[in-house]
Amino acid sequence: MQHNNSISQFLTGKSPHTLMLFHHFINEFEKIGDITVEGTKTMIGISNAHKRIAWVTQLGKNFIHVVFPFKQPYEDNLCFQKVGQVPGQNQFNHHLRVLNIEDINEEVLEFMRMAYSEEM
Repeated sequence: MQHNNSISQFLTGKSPHTLMLFHHFINEFEKIGDITVEGTKTMIGISNAHKRIAWVTQLGKNFIHVVFPFKQPYEDNLCFQKVGQVPGQNQFNHHLRVLNIEDINEEVLEFMRMAYSEEM
């Protein structure tokens, strides 16, 4: 994984549990393929060679919040707490809240693989 120092500002002062969830999520993505992890002004972006495939939008006290941008809504799932279309765009943000390592289950891994391989 490549990442720059800009993510350290997001990780500083977070609980060991939250840091463990974040690192577990990144490690699982690395098993799927090469990713780059970089901080923006307000969140951590995860990219493959072509585009952003996920965002870590919040590192809470005991959770991480991840958004996957897909071209279509996947309503039939058990993992996403919210699916919403970005106004004026052909993009549907899928919101995942990870509270435990077990939350990165086979269903979530399948969406991670889809995010990684989805065409631009």
